[in-house]
Amino acid sequence: MAVTFSDLHTEEGIKSLDQFLSGKTYISGDLLTKDDIKVYAAVVEKPGDSFPNAAKWYDVVSSQLASSFPGKAQGVRFSTVAAPAEAAPAKALCFGAAMKLGLRGRYGNERHDTMGPGFPSAATADEDDDDLDLFGDETEEDKKAAEEREAAKKSAKKKESGKSSVLLDVKPWDDETDMKKLEEAVRSVEMPGLLWGALGYGIKKLQIMMTIVDDLVSVDTLIEERLTVEPCNEYIQSCDIVAFNKI
Repeated sequence: MAVTFSDLHTEEGIKSLDQFLSGKTYISGDLLTKDDIKVYAAVVEKPGDSFPNAAKWYDVVSSQLASSFPGKAQGVRFSTVAAPAEAAPAKALCFGAAMKLGLRGRYGNERHDTMGPGFPSAATADEDDDDLDLFGDETEEDKKAAEEREAAKKSAKKKESGKSSVLLDVKPWDDETDMKKLEEAVRSVEMPGLLWGALGYGIKKLQIMMTIVDDLVSVDTLIEERLTVEPCNEYIQSCDIVAFNKI
């Protein structure tokens, strides 16, 4: 079962590691494993005397890594915005190769002659990377939170729908049709993204402006399914688009 450690760059994190290592030589089992290498890399420097278990473990891992990499380390530094940290010289040259190669062999059961005793093939190490989950599995809550963040990003990036200004000719059945009732019938139609505007009268017809949100309102659907059917068709014989302009 995977072991979870957090904030190993802080005293509280080292305290939890020290407690975990009580009575243990290594993170997992009786031999050095990639678990030790991962945790070792996360610890900025050797724990102090107030954390004897962690300090002892750190020395053991450092010693075994040093024997595998006899070259003299110059030391490297890693800098981040959140928490700059100086890597210990012993791990500076070891960690990248150790994580890639797995550091088993003399600490486990495999050998790789081209790299010397104790090193598996790169392919084997890559396969093992998929099996190691020292810092915990992604929970359903984590996945849901990630999906929500992704959805929020897409929503923020989505451009505002375009709008159009449309002028309609609305024709009554005959010259005896009550034009006031006709106007009321037109304005009674309500849809998301539809806003009725200025009104004008022509010869035996009514002209009305409307503003629509293109993604929400189809003018053809508005005419065919709302304005020229019951109850509006009691006053409206037909509708024609006179002008259609993008805003």
